[in-house]
Amino acid sequence: MSAFKIGVMVDSFRLGLEDGIKKAKEVGAAGIQIYATSGEMAPENLSPQRRKEILDMIKSNGLVVSALCGDLGGHGFTVPEDNPARIEKSKRIMDLAKDLETNVVTTHIGIAPEDHNHPRFKVLQEACEQLGEYGDNVGAYFAIETGPEKAVTLKNFLDSLSSKGVRVNFDPANFAMVTGDDPVQGVYTLKDYIVHTHAKDGVRKKPINPEWVYNRLQLPEGEIEDVNFKDYYEEVPLGEGDVRFSEYIKALNEVGYNGFLTIEREVGADPEKDIRLAVNFLNSKLKELGL
Repeated sequence: MSAFKIGVMVDSFRLGLEDGIKKAKEVGAAGIQIYATSGEMAPENLSPQRRKEILDMIKSNGLVVSALCGDLGGHGFTVPEDNPARIEKSKRIMDLAKDLETNVVTTHIGIAPEDHNHPRFKVLQEACEQLGEYGDNVGAYFAIETGPEKAVTLKNFLDSLSSKGVRVNFDPANFAMVTGDDPVQGVYTLKDYIVHTHAKDGVRKKPINPEWVYNRLQLPEGEIEDVNFKDYYEEVPLGEGDVRFSEYIKALNEVGYNGFLTIEREVGADPEKDIRLAVNFLNSKLKELGL
């Protein structure tokens, strides 16, 4: 049996929860990740009975939950006055994760600055300390998705935290597409923090300011609509982009990660086709590497 497990972001099928779960089983996944921020999967909309029903549905299809996605969008945790509500919502998503028998909630927090004296650094640090402490208390991880900043910058930010509850959801395509950082080297840099990964691929066409992508900042008002992000980067099916998957998976194995490779397909006209190809691609890579 492989040291790795293949997962699918169930929302990528665009079929709804129940049909998405069935489709995940059909394509050969072992687990699923689910968005849990709004709609039927928002914590405030799920009674204890409904949580049990969803977990039973997942288990009856032979699946487990690899993680929940708790990405609240927008500016993450960079605006102090918004953080109390966002932190409270994130804690409830961690509670839901535990009810669904996973201990990982993934999210974007905003861009961690290199300079520890930057005002945003302290804002993010304070928010993550609260979330990490809560994670420590309930046995869950609040996993920051890679991509907005280089791996060494994210590591320095994580090293500044006192709690163990804040970790990393490693997305190699975000590095390849946006920051231009090397995902393979990023695995070694962030090895002590990785608790979940996304299997995603992309190409970088020319440099772009990550602030435009993740914060929609630093462009005059009204001009962000004029930016065609496809001129800068593009998500593509697994194996067709800049991520060197053989080296990437080998690096994950070398640092001791043996969790999920969760396929995330955010674009494309036929996500099911792309996800099926991705499952086959990952299985072939794991076989090729003897993993």
